[in-house]
Parts: sequence; structure tokens; C-alpha cells
Amino acid sequence: MILLLLLGAHLVSAGKHSLRYFYTGVSGVSDFPEFISAGLLDDHQFDYFDSNIMKVVPKTEWIRQNEGADYWDSQTQGLIGYHQVYKNNIQEAMKRFNQTSGVHTVQVMYGCEFDDQTGETNGFRQEGYDGEDFLYLDLKEMRWITPVQEGFPSVQKMNNDRALLEARKHYFSFECIEWLQKYLQYGKSSLKKTVSPQVSVLQKSSSSPVVCHATGFYPKEVTISWMKNGQDHDEDVEVGELLPNEDGTFQRSSGLRVTPEEWKKNEFICVVEHQGETKIANEIKTNTGDSLPIVIIVGVGVAAVLLLIGIGVAGYKVYQKKKGERDSDNIIIIIDYISCFI
Repeated sequence: MILLLLLGAHLVSAGKHSLRYFYTGVSGVSDFPEFISAGLLDDHQFDYFDSNIMKVVPKTEWIRQNEGADYWDSQTQGLIGYHQVYKNNIQEAMKRFNQTSGVHTVQVMYGCEFDDQTGETNGFRQEGYDGEDFLYLDLKEMRWITPVQEGFPSVQKMNNDRALLEARKHYFSFECIEWLQKYLQYGKSSLKKTVSPQVSVLQKSSSSPVVCHATGFYPKEVTISWMKNGQDHDEDVEVGELLPNEDGTFQRSSGLRVTPEEWKKNEFICVVEHQGETKIANEIKTNTGDSLPIVIIVGVGVAAVLLLIGIGVAGYKVYQKKKGERDSDNIIIIIDYISCFI
């Protein structure tokens, strides 16, 4: 089985691949789902569920074409159950933090990674409450850890259940990796694609930063830098976060704080490097004081929603810039982590 997984991965692309699931429970917000789930393969969303629509829906053709009704029904039933679990989790967390009202969130990210060059695997589960770290699972030490006093009851309970810890380790080390490899085979054509970025230099007003905006590229790895009079320039530069577009591509911006006089007296060039291709731009396309083009606004809006469901895993300072059992043998996935708060 492992040999097949290793061979299969090379059909997609060499390097590290990941399968991640993001759950978010929300309270105190009207007209917004109480529970949201999203699955991502190599940072590309392939399914979605929320407690308003009450069903799991495919977000890519490769998952839609390769899984049938039984798969989607099973996923839906499992996540309907998690909806109630997360409502209970928020209520329990509010008690521990002595809160009686307000907007509150419980966020969970879990999944696994596989490096098809080294064979190394890794699993992870990290949890947050109201945008701060609450719990995370250390698979090497086989224990749960919490940075806050309110998490101690959960840690003590779960660390005493050695059988469940072993089951979770097995899931992350084997079952999750198998699903990751299976999905990689499903999506190998899409995941191999390369789309070059469109690059623009933009400015809202003369007092605003000059923004180099790269959008529509895939895969996500991109480098944006500035040059001044032919030399690398990194002063007063701020690189923005990587943001997803609705079509599965990505966008990123780099802002340069420069006065109009300095811009006119010097030659500034934005350099964007992606998959061995280099693009440059230095002509400001907008300087009207109006909003930036709609593609940026849409992207930021999507990012805000995806942030709420958990995208943006860098270090998992629970979705800040800086942190069972399958439903059946033949369907998928979800380890029964029922309520770490309870």
C-alpha cells in the first residue's frame, strides 16, 4: 500500500502535499451559519458545508466526478452531528471563560502532510477559541497541550485516555495519508496546472502606498520584490498575505511607501517571480482615489470568510498571521473528536 502511495504521489508533483480540514463554530451572529466546514487539498478547497444549507457540496470537478451519492450523504450526516457538538463546545467555553453573551468562535484545523521526496509524514490537530490558541495535539509526545488555564480540564481528560490517543495517532499516520493520496490521484490534472500571475502597480491616492498586485496564479508559491534604480530595495516594503481567489488561483500584494517626489526621481520596479517565470511592472495604473479594482475587493472578502472557516494555517496562532473514527470503512474521514471542551 505504501509503495502505491509513493508511486501515486509522483504522478502529481514532487514535494510536500497536505490534506486539511477546517471547522468553525460561531455564536452571537445573526444570519450567519453556526457551523462551517471546509476541506483543502494542497490549499485548494474541494468541499464545503455549513449549517444553513445542511449539506456537503463539492467545490472542484475532480471530487465531484470521483465520489458518488453515498460519499456526500455520509459526509453530510457526520457534519450535521458536528454542528450540535460545536454549539455545545461554545457554550462550555463561555462558562470556562466566565462569558454570558457576545460573539464567540471555536475553530479547529486538523489533517496530515506527506512529502513524496523523503517519505516523511506528519499529522496535526489544533484548536482555538475566540481567535486565540486553546489546544493542540503533540503526536510525537502523544499528548494534548494547552497554553491557557481554561484548557486544563480538557487536556487532563484527553491525556488520560491513552486508547483514544493511539487511535488518533493511527488516523493521522495512516488513514489520513491514504485519503490524501487518494485525493491527489483524483485531482492530479488540476494540481499539475501552472497559471501565470497578472501583475499591476496600483495606488489609491498620492498619500497611499504604491501596491504591486499579482493575481490569478497557481500554484501558490510566488515572490514579490522591489528594485530601486537597478538595486534590490526592501525599505518601507510590506508584503501582504497570500489570498485565495474564487477560481482556485491566488493573489498577493506588496506595498511600497514612497512619496510622489521620490517615485518621480527614481526608477522603482516591481519584480514578480513564479514557477521560474519573472514579470516586472512599474507603471501605476490607478491613481484616482477610488477603491482598488474589484478583483482585490472580492479576494479580500473571500479571504475574510475563509479565515473564519480556518484558512491561513501559518503557525496556527489560531488563524492569526502567525496554529476517531471514520464514518465507515469505505466513505470518509472524520475522527470522532467529539467535543474537546466537554
